[in-house]
Amino acid sequence: MNETNPARQPGKSIGAVLAGIAVGVVLTIATDLVLHTLHVYPPWGQPVTDGPLVLATAYRAIFSIAGAYVTARLAPNRPMQHALAGGIVGLIVSAIGAAVTWNGGPAYGPHWYALALIVIALPCPWAGARLYEQQPQTTTQ
Repeated sequence: MNETNPARQPGKSIGAVLAGIAVGVVLTIATDLVLHTLHVYPPWGQPVTDGPLVLATAYRAIFSIAGAYVTARLAPNRPMQHALAGGIVGLIVSAIGAAVTWNGGPAYGPHWYALALIVIALPCPWAGARLYEQQPQTTTQ
């Protein structure tokens, strides 16, 4: 393996992307559960107002950045491309979620929320990978 053309490692690549996605999903679900328990959010299935959805958008963005950082850290090479691959998965899932819930009524929240998740789907992973790339890299021999 030479430095300019590292060997492909599809298992490690897929694992890195899945690990980053898992970090974002687990953190999001755990935070949602805590906020429902603390009554910051209404009971499940009830409409959520704009304030809690702004909060949800903010922590989902932060968790997406954290997940992308994990992906970049675990990637065998090209950390930015790996993080953006996870972002593309998030973009697809967010777009499908928006399409499926668009006419579902108030229980799914206002349309801006679904659109916001689509909008942050790629910039957040980019930011997470960028944070990783800016860290001093250590090599072991």
